[in-house]
Amino acid sequence: MNTNLLDRLKLLFRKDKELYFQIYDILGFYPHNIELYQTALAHRSKVYKNHSGRAVNNERLEYLGDAVLETIVSDIVFKKFPRRREGFLTNVRSKVVQRSTLNLLAEKMGLSQLISLNTRPTTRRNNIGGNAFEAFIGAVYLDRGFKKCYEFVDKRILGQYINLEALSRKEENFKSRLLEWSQKNKLRAEFKLENMEGENSNSPVFNTIILLEGKKAGKGRGYSKKESQQNAAHQALEMLNKDTKFKDSIFAAKESRTAMEAQEFAALPSTEASPVLADKTAKN
Repeated sequence: MNTNLLDRLKLLFRKDKELYFQIYDILGFYPHNIELYQTALAHRSKVYKNHSGRAVNNERLEYLGDAVLETIVSDIVFKKFPRRREGFLTNVRSKVVQRSTLNLLAEKMGLSQLISLNTRPTTRRNNIGGNAFEAFIGAVYLDRGFKKCYEFVDKRILGQYINLEALSRKEENFKSRLLEWSQKNKLRAEFKLENMEGENSNSPVFNTIILLEGKKAGKGRGYSKKESQQNAAHQALEMLNKDTKFKDSIFAAKESRTAMEAQEFAALPSTEASPVLADKTAKN
């Protein structure tokens, strides 16, 4: 008997069968351990208790799903473009797994509508869908194994929603985006060439780091300075989107710098004598 048909028959008398069917519409096959998916859809703002009564959220599954998704996409991209260099492959993979893409996927696939949360999404929380998507990948991996998870990403995600060929040709100016964002927020951004590998060879590799308010925000490698700067800027943008604490530390460093500059400005001595003192001196 067909596995999906057998799984469907088992669901007929379950109270939570609606969620099973909703997840089936996303996956293309039925889940086995529904609790994993319930956890994947539980934002930290919402208290969700598992079968043992322990309060859990999707952050641990997000961590796992992030690694699994990157591994699967890396393998698919590697096989899809057999003649392309590492920098190209890294760039294509990054476009697939970046937060903006995952947020859009969560919306298109109907995953965002299933997320359980006790807060309204705002600009600062606009990655809720992408985070849940990664947690969902982690749930699929634990529930059905790597093979089924690979099939889901390959056939349902890349097969239906993402055209790798078109994506690979899409130019993204990450350096420009980062500089515009930095200028808008009055942050100091600096690109530094850290070193150059194989300087005397025909194909030198450039390593660039980017500093935001003196803090290392990203590192990039490339076969030109421009490529290495783009990759460094991309990594920095991903870090800023993923790591709230890091972003807060950048703004804290900016506040510290501007406060220090204000003190230095206030401490400048005047070049003019006080008129009152001058008058008293004149009388004496």
